[in-house]
Amino acid sequence: MKTVNRIFFIVALYSGSINSCRQKSPIHPVIANPDYKKGTALIGQNNDSAYFYFNKIVNTSKDSLEIASSYNNMAAIQSDAGDYFGAQESLLASLRYLKENNERDYYCLSSDYNELGTASLNLKNYPAAINYYGLAIKFSRDSGSGRIFMNNLALCYQKTGRFAKALELYHSILSTPKLESKTYARVMTNMATTKWLQDSTYPATHELWSALAIRKKENDEWGLNSSFGHLAEYYLKARPDSAFYYADQLYGIAQKLQSPDDELDALQKMILTGEEKNRKAYFLRYQFLNDSLQTARNNAKNQFALIRYDAEKNKSENLRLQRDNADNKLQIFRQRVFLYAALFVLVCGTVITIIWYRKRRQTLQLEADNAIRQHELKTSQKVHDVVANGLYRIMSEIEHKDDIDKPRLLDNIEALYEKSRDISYEPPAVAIADFGKYISTLLMSFSIPTQQILITGNQEGLWNNFSGETKKELEHVLQEIMVNMKKHSEARYVVIKFERQENQVVIQYIDDGIGLSPSFKKGNGIRNTENRMKRIGGGIIFDSADKKGLRIRIHLPISK
Repeated sequence: MKTVNRIFFIVALYSGSINSCRQKSPIHPVIANPDYKKGTALIGQNNDSAYFYFNKIVNTSKDSLEIASSYNNMAAIQSDAGDYFGAQESLLASLRYLKENNERDYYCLSSDYNELGTASLNLKNYPAAINYYGLAIKFSRDSGSGRIFMNNLALCYQKTGRFAKALELYHSILSTPKLESKTYARVMTNMATTKWLQDSTYPATHELWSALAIRKKENDEWGLNSSFGHLAEYYLKARPDSAFYYADQLYGIAQKLQSPDDELDALQKMILTGEEKNRKAYFLRYQFLNDSLQTARNNAKNQFALIRYDAEKNKSENLRLQRDNADNKLQIFRQRVFLYAALFVLVCGTVITIIWYRKRRQTLQLEADNAIRQHELKTSQKVHDVVANGLYRIMSEIEHKDDIDKPRLLDNIEALYEKSRDISYEPPAVAIADFGKYISTLLMSFSIPTQQILITGNQEGLWNNFSGETKKELEHVLQEIMVNMKKHSEARYVVIKFERQENQVVIQYIDDGIGLSPSFKKGNGIRNTENRMKRIGGGIIFDSADKKGLRIRIHLPISK
């Protein structure tokens, strides 16, 4: 059991069936890094500190396996804290440091794919979870982990109603020679539950009780926790009194194990099956525990973000100090070179400097004269377009109207006055350093606990061939999309994917909100985004037909 912000909890995948449904594989390859050892030692005791040490490794280590394994552990901590999108981001980062043709990386690869399956399962993306668990099995090199991944894969098949596939995997696990008794009880519980879900008349009690007896004999408290949950679920409709008994047993052991998710599951069933006079107390406890759990998870997510921010800040500060030190050394070197060469270049330098200075002065004077002429020309054009045309319109109105609306006339003159004041102002172009990071920061600024944003593929190298104007226009387009999402979409999850396709960059925006209504008409905001994309040679497509949510596809040609 892991700890986040001193609040104990475990993520439930199905009511009452945590440990019997899904297991995590061990993710600790032999790594000598002292910070890695500190991180693994703190898992389950102080996850904030463990996360800090793993994040320190990914920012300082040069070893790819150390970095990948650290990201894997960070993802496991985030997943236990309910931050599934953050866990996915860490796991994708881990995979970037691993090679499928290097057997040394197989251990971490299988664990990465297992954790990706778990995050997808928790987000109810069952097809993705099935694919990831299949990859975990592919790269598994020991039978123990393989059985864990097969058990997790079978759960996904059960969730999607593919009971025959799930039962086939459970039978395969049970046929393993010398199967450990706890594993046997777990798989037998899962298999009985699957058969009951497949056929509601199936008598699953014998297998569920047999698994319960094994777990009592082995003093397997987490296994008992699972069995009580399954039995309460099994009896919920047919025998409410039995369901209440097992829910009460689940409630007691969940408190002992400090597992609020199981405690919530037990309270939910006790509310449904308990005596009327006790239901209010059950409900109040349920409400308090649920609120506390959500607060703890939100605090954990914020804490992870702060740890990453502080690490990046320290890294940037170290790089700045290194750069300053290099600059100081370079300055000293230049001073010495200048000192040694001063006598030799004094005369030659003076002559060359005088000649260069005269030519440079002539060049600067010529450039200044040209700049003045260009400025005068632009100002003249603006005076014609803004002031002259405006004055002409006002003069025409005075000339042809007998009754003049003085307030309106004064307003027009005041507007013309304001335009004339700014007639020579041109905002300077500002280059954006690290555009990929800048855009990610812009997009993530819209993320809140109820509207999660996942960004993939936004590498800085993606933007190397784009001009400052293109980047600025794209910034406005993405900001407009995110503002509309915030105002109108009611989305809970938003995915923004950046990728290079042949000679263009494609940005795909997907949310699970209400989408565009059939009567939707383009407003100024959408038309502005379309015009901006046309100006830089790209395009934007809005699509929500026959789908829930909104899909937007942006494409930009890559300059060569």
